[in-house]
Amino acid sequence: MDQNPLTAVIKDQTWRALWEVKNVIDCVPDELWDKTYCAMPCWKHIYHMLHSLDLWLINPRDRMYQEPEIHEKDLNNLDVISEKRISRAEMDGYVGDIDKKIRNYILNLKDAQLLDHPPDCEYDRFTLLLAQFRHLHSHMGMIMGFIIDDTGLWPRVLGLEHPIPEGEYSQYVS
Repeated sequence: MDQNPLTAVIKDQTWRALWEVKNVIDCVPDELWDKTYCAMPCWKHIYHMLHSLDLWLINPRDRMYQEPEIHEKDLNNLDVISEKRISRAEMDGYVGDIDKKIRNYILNLKDAQLLDHPPDCEYDRFTLLLAQFRHLHSHMGMIMGFIIDDTGLWPRVLGLEHPIPEGEYSQYVS
């Protein structure tokens, strides 16, 4: 019998979410990368979503947290116009780094730790996970809306029942 049934569900849902994040980003056509939505380029909406996932899912108060190399002050802030632009290749690298970091964290997480508070953090691990899933999917929905509105194509998502694709697959719902 699995001694960690909650973290088994968290693992499955996290793997699905990470796949969907990568797929949705891959679905953004090059011509939309710099297109402005709500006064910010599409890529900045993506970076905001990813930076929050990177910082907040594990421990937003981690004194050892290292900003990604591509970061500069307020680059993640959707209320501040940035001079810097992040390329698709830079974003893909950041997605890969976040994916590894989160998978390692989730693989080592046990049910008994879910109500524990990470060092220096006022929130327990379960709250951080749920809050980031909420934030992540709010922004994923916005980005999917940008794609759907501009292209008429719906990025593929997995739901609870579809397996995570291996090998080639259609990025969009047919």
